[in-house]
Amino acid sequence: MHWLAILPMLLVAACSTKMGKDGRTETTVDAKYLVKTEVDRIADTVRTDTVDGLLLIADKLYKRNPREWKKSAASREAAVLRLKLRQYKSFPELGGLREGQAAALAFSEVYEGDRVLALMFGLLTMTDAAFEHKDEFYILDALDERKLYNSARNMEIAIWKLSGDRTAAGELFLLSNELDPANRNLSFEREFGREIALLDLMAKIVADRNGRGFSRVTQSVVTTIFLPVSFIK
Repeated sequence: MHWLAILPMLLVAACSTKMGKDGRTETTVDAKYLVKTEVDRIADTVRTDTVDGLLLIADKLYKRNPREWKKSAASREAAVLRLKLRQYKSFPELGGLREGQAAALAFSEVYEGDRVLALMFGLLTMTDAAFEHKDEFYILDALDERKLYNSARNMEIAIWKLSGDRTAAGELFLLSNELDPANRNLSFEREFGREIALLDLMAKIVADRNGRGFSRVTQSVVTTIFLPVSFIK
């Protein structure tokens, strides 16, 4: 009975009307939307926007840290494309690590590979896991708000580590925001903030759909270990 109740709404959402050359209107139905709810379409958009935002951050980090892309690719553009494709077996320098373990390498003294690659591959694979490794969502697909929530908190941890973690020599592992009053630039923090807001919104929507209460708990800045995503059950 529940599906019978929502079927008319899905039919309306799936229909589009356009004016023909003879002045008459024509209505067509996109079958894809018959198996998608509003939440599914929101999930499609949030996932795409979050991944695109992370790739933008990766490109900006490579611009600030050109020595990093030179460790792994022929150009900055090629390094970003490598992240976009995320062919897991093509990252031997990460030793098979992904998500939090990969991201943590970016702030390790012993890691000699591309630090932007490590950090952003980690964040991107966390996002993939939070969205159950799907590109599109349909009625029977399920998401877990805790995975989305932890992904958002991990981006907060990444911001903190980018601005606070330093080598033994006192240098930042990666340059990001420019805090010089004469040339202040907080674009990294703003872009990360956008992705965090998207994931928090999606977590709230999913919690509501799952019939579970959800409240945002403030993440302590002393937490420097990336939270699990894939292993949440």
